[in-house]
Amino acid sequence: MFSRIRSDIQCILDRDPAARTTWEVITCYPGLHAVVVHRVAHWCWTHGLKWLGRFISHLSRFFTGIEIHPGAKLGERVFFDHAMGTVVGETAEIGDGCTIYQGVTLGGTSLYKGAKRHPTLGKDVVVSAGAKVLGGFEVGDGAKIGSNAVVVKPVPAGATAVGIPARILPSKAGVSADVTTADRKFTAYGITQEDDPVSQALRGLVDSASSQDHQIALLWKAIEQLSARGTAGDCVPSDASRKECFEAEKLNQLIGK
Repeated sequence: MFSRIRSDIQCILDRDPAARTTWEVITCYPGLHAVVVHRVAHWCWTHGLKWLGRFISHLSRFFTGIEIHPGAKLGERVFFDHAMGTVVGETAEIGDGCTIYQGVTLGGTSLYKGAKRHPTLGKDVVVSAGAKVLGGFEVGDGAKIGSNAVVVKPVPAGATAVGIPARILPSKAGVSADVTTADRKFTAYGITQEDDPVSQALRGLVDSASSQDHQIALLWKAIEQLSARGTAGDCVPSDASRKECFEAEKLNQLIGK
């Protein structure tokens, strides 16, 4: 038990630059308190003391602001960072090394008792602030859930899920699609430099429309030159645009980087 607590403390020191000392982590980190108390509540739950397990989890919720059902399964080195308002459902499973931020819900979409209603997180998953992971599916090892994302389907290992409903940014060559590097293994809040796939598609449409506008302007210029050489007069319509007018740069700024 004490070795697991030492591991929990060390993972906080490793992932949170604001954590200065072991004593500070022990006394001032509700995420640590919630994990330790949950182990007691979970033991009661699995040994037939259902009410006592629920009551202990209720007290933990009151003092830490983190609600973890006593039936939920937590791995080692799970870090609830800030995590005020976080809710973890009864059949949820959280793998080793996961990081959960504030306002996260690991919830269920089914009302059937005894069914797997809540998600299973693999190892080293990061669930960012305000994200909702809803359903009895799996989130693969090393995956990242963006802030305020609403995930309702499985997330492959190493991928990043963003948006409402969440869209999947696939991993590249087995590496998570984020800013994680060899010398920096943990990325706070699952920050990603990859673009939202919808914004990528919109930028592609903008670029295509801009290119077409450019080509049309060239065609009208060519027709104008040919018309000037002929004897039949100007065959270019009066409303023909001989200059490019598509504001691709302005539209890209509206879409965002």
